Amino acid sequence: MQRTYKTPHRDGRQSRAMSTDPATVPTAPVRFDTKIAVLLREDLETWQRLNVTAFLVSGLGVTVPEVIGEMYEDADGVPCLPMFRQPVLVFEGPKEILTAAHARVLSRALPRAVFTSDLFSTGNDRDNRAAVRAVPTAELDLVGLAVYGPRNAVDKALKGARMHP
Repeated sequence: MQRTYKTPHRDGRQSRAMSTDPATVPTAPVRFDTKIAVLLREDLETWQRLNVTAFLVSGLGVTVPEVIGEMYEDADGVPCLPMFRQPVLVFEGPKEILTAAHARVLSRALPRAVFTSDLFSTGNDRDNRAAVRAVPTAELDLVGLAVYGPRNAVDKALKGARMHP
C-alpha cells in the first residue's frame, strides 16, 4: 500500500513524499538546542583548514560526551565508530573576528578548543600543549577556535563571522 506524507521545508512550505513502508515515513527536521561551531582564520591554506578543524573538534566528545551519537553499523552488521549527533558548522573570518570571538567565548565560559599558528611547527600533543601554555591568553595567535554550547550563546560568540564557503 502506497501512502503520501506531507513533509515540512525550512521555509514552512509542504511537499509530498511517497512511501510504501511506514518505517520510512519522512520526519520533521531535527533542530538542536546546542551548536558545535568551528571558526577559522580566513587566510589559512586548504590543508591547514582541514587539519585545524579536525584537531579542534577532536576533544569535544571526551569533554562533552552528549555530543556523540550511537555506534554505526552497516547492513552486514559491521560496526563503525560513533560520530557527532549534530552537524559541525564551520565559519571563517579575519584575525580580529577570531580574537573577539575568543574573548566572547571565554566571557560566556563555553567549552572551547584553540589552535594557534605555533601549532603548525610542532609535531605532537606534548609540544602543542607547551606552545599554547607559553603564550598569555590575550596574545594567542589564533588560527582556529571550536566552541560548543547553547545555540544562542554560540551565535553571539561568533558574531561577525561568516559561513565557510
